[in-house]
Amino acid sequence: MDVSHLAQTAGGLFATIFVVATYTMTTMIPLRIFGILTNVTLIAFAIPMHHYPTLILHGILLPLNVYRLHQMLQLVRDVKKSVSSDLSMDWLKPFMTERKCAAGDVLFYKDESAEEMFYIVSGRFRLVESEIELSEGALVGELGMLSPSHARTQTLECIESGAVLGVTYSQVEQLYVQNPEFGFYFLKLASARLFENIGTLENRLAEYTHPSAPLASGAAST
Repeated sequence: MDVSHLAQTAGGLFATIFVVATYTMTTMIPLRIFGILTNVTLIAFAIPMHHYPTLILHGILLPLNVYRLHQMLQLVRDVKKSVSSDLSMDWLKPFMTERKCAAGDVLFYKDESAEEMFYIVSGRFRLVESEIELSEGALVGELGMLSPSHARTQTLECIESGAVLGVTYSQVEQLYVQNPEFGFYFLKLASARLFENIGTLENRLAEYTHPSAPLASGAAST
């Protein structure tokens, strides 16, 4: 058996191992890593054998797999950063679609089926039942994804024209399936926002229950 035939056999064996391993992956990051290994192995195998169709195919797939791996790793890093800092949802923007809103528009009603969450880009919006105003940078509607009934708990109305970015729950679920680590950090982020909302409502309740003491008799007012 000559050296070239031995190299061909070894290259084919390693390529087969990587391809099989790729098909056994259930999450996206390991899948991309093994995809990259497969691409590199088959390129190295195709060059000395002058197998140009294989070389061209995996020459195209290699940068694509590298880019997708980078994109997913960046997504996980951005979610981690959001969880530990200002609860920003900027990392989700590339997966969202823009929607213009005019004053008086209702994005969703209480008790209706929830299928989408929104990131406010501009304008002002109001949660009608709780009378909470939301402005640029706020995320709303994400808790419907975690609700067993997937029902809206409040009505969201636009009170000053602007724009929102929307993403469906199914898109978020796809990101979770592709990378469970993303799902874990998303749940932490959603939980942090839930506690933040509860804190806001508790403060409002305290203001209604214990209003500021009136000025003492004879005290000057400003």
